[in-house]
Amino acid sequence: EAIVNDPVGALAAVLAFEVVSVLVDAASVGEAMVDMIVGILAAAALGVLGGWGLAQAFKRGKVPEYMKVPVLFVSMLVVFALADSVLHESGLLAVTLMGVWIANAGLPSYEEMRRFKEHATILLVSGVFILLAANMSREMLVSLDWQALAFVLSVILLARPLPVLISLIGTNVPWKERLMVAFTGPRGVVLVAVAGLFAQRLVALGLEDAARIPALAFALVAATVVLHGFTLAPMARALGQTATETPGVLITGGSDWSVALGLALKKLELPVLIADPNHAHLREAREAGLDTFFGDILSEAAEHRLDLVSYESLIAATDNDAYNTLVATDLAPDFGREHVFQLKRARDTSTRHALPASLGGRRFGPDESYEEANARIAQGWEFRISRLTEEFTMEDWREKNPEAMIVGDLGPNGTFRLLGPDEAPKEADGVRLVVLAPRREERADGRRDERGNDTLKGATAE
Repeated sequence: EAIVNDPVGALAAVLAFEVVSVLVDAASVGEAMVDMIVGILAAAALGVLGGWGLAQAFKRGKVPEYMKVPVLFVSMLVVFALADSVLHESGLLAVTLMGVWIANAGLPSYEEMRRFKEHATILLVSGVFILLAANMSREMLVSLDWQALAFVLSVILLARPLPVLISLIGTNVPWKERLMVAFTGPRGVVLVAVAGLFAQRLVALGLEDAARIPALAFALVAATVVLHGFTLAPMARALGQTATETPGVLITGGSDWSVALGLALKKLELPVLIADPNHAHLREAREAGLDTFFGDILSEAAEHRLDLVSYESLIAATDNDAYNTLVATDLAPDFGREHVFQLKRARDTSTRHALPASLGGRRFGPDESYEEANARIAQGWEFRISRLTEEFTMEDWREKNPEAMIVGDLGPNGTFRLLGPDEAPKEADGVRLVVLAPRREERADGRRDERGNDTLKGATAE
């Protein structure tokens, strides 16, 4: 929403300024409209040409890999300055169109440029806020009165909700979601920056009250950020728009081992998705009632069709070690490297086959290869869920299950973790463990345990 609205809002501010110029300075309406149209067309042309030119240069290898980000950054500044010289604030439109073109050009180095953009955005936006706040004098803040409060309230209660609710008339968006969007609209750095620039130009036209615009803009930003920051979560809970389940696990590879693990995680009511480009590999998972995705998890189809927000952890567990490494490396920035695991590579003991730490995911659970993990399942091993209680402690569990290996835990607060070979599980009362152990047909009291779960006399383990 902000990417689209920022340039549109800036141009709307330009239009409003031109209207004021006509009324105050007796400028020609026709001249102002011509300048506006020419500026918008020039910005659009510069943005499209800049994006197309950079994309062609990158695709044809005219720019070395290590120079692509600097060239992109400098080109963006040049396009912004050229467009802004034609029409003030049209540079934002130009660089937005330039970015849209580059993002859809199918460049192999797109991810590296996107990450740079994200890092630069955090640094630059934070710096701009500090600089803008430093320009605020005590007199400007003291000048804020009840009219400023009324202005802020009118934006929060009228200017934001009405356009959202009107624009969604006739759509199938649920009313609860409409209310969430309507009453959540924090203002940001573009508003403060544009307001400061236009305030100076309006003061130059003789409008003394325009000097209050930066203070009003800053008050609006502070009020909306604080208000929405503290009320978003309670409002979402009241409207039933919060996540109702603990984030789950995405598993690539539809092997017997993956299905067994998926069924165990499903007992914990965690979302589980098994993805595999081979349709036959997913048959057992579908028959077991697990969610599946037929296709490459790295494809654009997966990006558009899958809601990866529901999954917090990833396990790359196909029979192809190189593909597992590729998946773990590619998706690590999205999931977080601490949440990306892969089965041990079959050949990783020698220096010749060792990979740098920047490639692949973390070792998972028992630290076994694909062949070793599936061999255990074939030998009768299974994933089970064990609950720790005050009577059935971790020591009791280890004494009863000397061969079992813990691969994950679910805390009493609903926080789930997958564990690496060297990670210790939580040992608190109410913790549920995901364990890999030999099949147990009989419980300690002699009765058959149909679910394959651990039970001790005097204590229960789910």
